[in-house]
Amino acid sequence: MERSLLGARVATYVYFVLCGTLMGAWVVHIPAVEERVGISHATLGGLLVLLGLGAFAGMQVAGPLTDRLGAHVVVPATAVLCGASLVLPGLAHDPWTLAGALLVFGACNGGLDVSMNAHAVHVEKAYGRPVMSGFHATFSVGGVVAALVAAGATSAGVSPVVTMAAIGTVSIVIALVSVRALMPAAPATGEDGAVEETQASPAVAGRSAGGRVWLLAVLALMVMLCEGAANDWSALHLRDVLGASTSTAAFAYGTFAAAMTIGRLLADRVVARFGSMAVLRHGALTAAVGITLVALGPWMWTAFAGWALFGLGLSGTVPQLFSAAGHADPAAAGANVSRVAGLGYVGMLAGPAVIGWLTHVVALNHTFILLTLLCVTTAVGAGVLRTKSDAVPRSETAGVGH
Repeated sequence: MERSLLGARVATYVYFVLCGTLMGAWVVHIPAVEERVGISHATLGGLLVLLGLGAFAGMQVAGPLTDRLGAHVVVPATAVLCGASLVLPGLAHDPWTLAGALLVFGACNGGLDVSMNAHAVHVEKAYGRPVMSGFHATFSVGGVVAALVAAGATSAGVSPVVTMAAIGTVSIVIALVSVRALMPAAPATGEDGAVEETQASPAVAGRSAGGRVWLLAVLALMVMLCEGAANDWSALHLRDVLGASTSTAAFAYGTFAAAMTIGRLLADRVVARFGSMAVLRHGALTAAVGITLVALGPWMWTAFAGWALFGLGLSGTVPQLFSAAGHADPAAAGANVSRVAGLGYVGMLAGPAVIGWLTHVVALNHTFILLTLLCVTTAVGAGVLRTKSDAVPRSETAGVGH
């Protein structure tokens, strides 16, 4: 049993890396696709919305399917479809074909995202301890893999279409090879009951599971809006507000991303020690301090410190929300994760646009105060993750043996 559970965990890591690699392969080839199709930045921006809409639709379809057919069926199926559809944007020759390609690729990627997160919830429940954040950290690793492969292929003179087709083909093979290690069904309970998101405290006992999931979705929208804003505006902040060179400004996002990856690698241990509610609350407050430092700090070092704190604080928030959604009702883990991930994805897409609109009213750095408010609101709402164990003082459980 332990060997099969370890295999399922490793397979989940593999699919998270694949998802990150496939999305990263598209991202790094955006300039080449834009040039091939012959469109402006503005047109590309509009077409990227279709990618998000496709992902949202794919999430809503894949979630219930995962509950009905099982993650061991839907995860590899969506991974194969995602790998096969990666080449479509590279083959596009006009805005219309690119629009269709992005809709299809987005839907496949969104389906893989939700189904693999639902499977991750089942693995976490079987382990009886937090492991979700580690899975999300490997998604970032996939983006690094895609960037390295694309850079090597470009330097070797390989065309983007060939590179995307090769990455998609390899991903399909890996996805099919990893199928046998996936869990056939959701476990009834964890080995030691350490993962307790389904056991609500009296404060939330009267709230329906559906209502609780939608509260989690709203929190996901807020924190992922913050993440989306950092992705698109961190480098521009350093360049346009603090006068950094383009090369130096690029390190702003690098600092944020590195801090987030490190935080996710460490978050599972922190959750096991202090609980998911504490990680969400204190993480959101840390992020609030960091982005406030970015918004008000007049020096370069305060900006880098702020972006690092922002990434570190946000790192553990989304995995806890996804995990809580899946554990709220294991029989509907896929549908619940799709609701939280779907609304969160809307926030990630909206973040850059909201900040851009606010720049017409106030300076770029002052727009980040909105992110501070969202982080503080998330911290206030972190009680939705409260479990029975949180109601028991640690001093009363310190002497309990294991």
